[in-house]
Formats: sequence, C-alpha cells, structure tokens
Amino acid sequence: METRPYFILGDAAATATAGAIAGLAALGATGEGFNMLLAMLIGMVVGMAVVMPVFFAFAPFFGAMEIMIPVMFGGMLSGMCIAMVEAMRGLAVGDAAGWGALIGLFGLVITSIANARLRANA
Repeated sequence: METRPYFILGDAAATATAGAIAGLAALGATGEGFNMLLAMLIGMVVGMAVVMPVFFAFAPFFGAMEIMIPVMFGGMLSGMCIAMVEAMRGLAVGDAAGWGALIGLFGLVITSIANARLRANA
C-alpha cells in the first residue's frame, strides 16, 4: 500500500464512503426484530454489493488493488455490524451512516496492519 499522504487520504475517503453507504443499505435491507444471524448475512452481502460503485469511482485515482481490498472489507464489516444493531434495537439513518463510516475506517486500519505484517515477513 502507498504511504504518501495523497493515497492515505484517498484510501480513508474511499473506505469511509463505502462504510457509510453499506451501513445505509444494510439499514434498509433489515429491520428491527430480524433474526440476528439472518441480518448479519444479509448485511454482509448487501454491504459488499453496494460498495462496488464506490470502488469504481475511487480506483482510477488511487489504484485498483489498493482500494478494492479495504473498500470491500470495510463494506462487508459495516453491513454486518449495522444490520445486527438494527436487528437488536433499531438505528437512526444518521447513526447508521456515521457508524458505517467509522467501521469502514476500522477495516482500512486492519488491512493496513495486515499488509505491514505480511511485508515484514517477506
């Protein structure tokens, strides 16, 4: 992964956008009182599906492989977590977008740490 500020900020913007969109989509796809396991599975699939346009929008500027893994992982995590919270107690639209963006950024941190550890071993 690139370490120049342009790419770091681009990765962060892409994963936050993907997380927010995935969170909103998962919120719309599930409802309060859903089975949590079913909500998690729906959120995972919906989250990964709706972030593909985000990937295609950001990839020309920041690199395809550098964007794809964090965006897809962040979208999947956001969709799963937001859908499960919605199934448990319900969630407001703004909260779903905000938490989704934060969870997407968490996915970026996890993939960056994994990349650094893999490169250190090579």
